This record gives sequence, C-alpha cells and structure tokens, in this order.
Amino acid sequence: MTNFAHNFNKEDRDMNFIEQYIKGVWVIEPLRFGDKRGYFSEVFKQAEFDEHVGHIDFVQDNESFSTRGVLRGLHFQRGEFSQAKLVRVSQGTVLDVAVDLRHGSPTWGKHVAVELSADTGRQLFIPRGFAHGFVVLSDVAQFQYKVDNIYAPQSEATLCFDEPTLAIDWRIARDDMLLSDKDLKGRPLEELTPGFLGF
Repeated sequence: MTNFAHNFNKEDRDMNFIEQYIKGVWVIEPLRFGDKRGYFSEVFKQAEFDEHVGHIDFVQDNESFSTRGVLRGLHFQRGEFSQAKLVRVSQGTVLDVAVDLRHGSPTWGKHVAVELSADTGRQLFIPRGFAHGFVVLSDVAQFQYKVDNIYAPQSEATLCFDEPTLAIDWRIARDDMLLSDKDLKGRPLEELTPGFLGF
C-alpha cells in the first residue's frame, strides 16, 4: 500500500494538529492519498507527534467493538496510573468526550466532544488528568486507542456520564443507550477531589 503515497513529498504528507480550547487536548487529522484501489494514510508518526504535542511513550494499543448506543465512560485512572490516550475509529462513528479533571486547571470540569469516524480518520489526543468516554452513533464501531500507562484495575474510576454540571450532549436518547453496570454507577463530579484523583 505504500505505493499510494510514493509520489508525494514529505511536506505534503504532514498531519494537521489542532489544539482544542482545553489546553493539551488535540484533534489530529492524518492526510489520505487515494486512487481507484482505495487510500493510504499515515495514522501515527512519532516525530510529528513530538513536534506538535510533545513526547509520549505509548506502551499499549487497545481496541473495542460496540454497537449503536453503547456508551463507554467516563473512565480514568488515578494517581501514578493516570493515562494519556490517542484515540481513533477504524469502523463507524462515535462521539468522543474528554473531561478535564486537573484541579487548578482553568478548564476544570469542562469537556471537549469530537465526532470521530472511519470516514474522516480524525483522532483525538487526551492527556493525563482527564476522564474519557464515547458513545456509538453508527450501527457498529471499532474503536482503537494508544495509552501511555498500563491498565491498573485497582486505580480505575468512573465519572457519571450524565453528570448534570457537565451537560454533555451525547446525541443519543437515554433510552437508546447501552451501559455496563460499572458505568451506570459513576461518581458525581463533586466527589473527585485532588486527594481521590491523585493528580
């Protein structure tokens, strides 16, 4: 497949990095080069990521598959096990949400919501100190993400997906949502003190 991009100069193949209104959160738009056979896209380049976002040592790639209305989140890991994530969708469409839990941040308790889809190839980078979740808007979705820290079940926690002060528009009716028991028992924002979070 590398032949698809073979005739393009390096400067034509740079990704587009767009920092969001919450500092540290980035939308990343890889370029695609296609012909009648399909397309080629570089979805991650360490050098470009380091230049725009900063150096992150990703240690694991994860993948989930979900059907329409599945809502996963809002998840985070506490303390030393906090995770940064680089997320994308390789099939379908999701609404991806990141909530700033960094105490002292001017955007604490605010969120970014970005539609990610296989059609656009857009990605979202979420630094440490955020809760993260998504809801599936298409019939099915395959969701992939890199993390910079290992999964630590003893440190995992969940913020209420329907926390009133967040006022997240999930774009799916509540009756059409599918959630795990864990995600139905998320903590209210007021319980997420610096002592509990550890960051």
